[in-house]
Amino acid sequence: MPHIHLPEGLQGIRSAMAFRPETAKPLNDLAEVLLHAPNSLPQGDRELIATYVSYLNDCYFCQTVHGAIAAACLDDDYNLVKRVKADFQAAEISNKLKSLLVIAAKVQKGGKNVTSEDIQAARAQGATDTEIHDTVLIAAAFSMYNRYVDGLDTWQPHDEALYRERGKKTAQDGYVSMSKEYLRQS
Repeated sequence: MPHIHLPEGLQGIRSAMAFRPETAKPLNDLAEVLLHAPNSLPQGDRELIATYVSYLNDCYFCQTVHGAIAAACLDDDYNLVKRVKADFQAAEISNKLKSLLVIAAKVQKGGKNVTSEDIQAARAQGATDTEIHDTVLIAAAFSMYNRYVDGLDTWQPHDEALYRERGKKTAQDGYVSMSKEYLRQS
């Protein structure tokens, strides 16, 4: 049961955003830029970063929905998403993504945990400054999104099919487009 009266029938962050559309717009715009907009880092990789940080933060809704979006971007490879959460170093992902996940995990614990050696390791694997920047911002933003979802105790159903359906739509249409379903348009 949510800690405040949130709109019913909307899971996770969607209910919190529908409650306060003024704050939802910039949050959705940020997610759109970081996760869906064109970028040198593939959308699936960016979603895996969001998923992994959400997993580390133990946010069921975010790790599940972003895992579904990542899988939708990765030929429906839900097992890869599970392997990344369990042990990304052993998962079949690029060394560049592995080095970025190291950075993301350190940001999740606290930004000052990231070292110049972590950045150099990512650069050695081909990460650009923009990709490093976006990884840090995804990790920081998802620590905030996770706390937003869990801090209000939003409704988080455990129906995997619901997340998979939403994941496919969001992977294709993006965050701003999907938010039109539950936000009043100005």
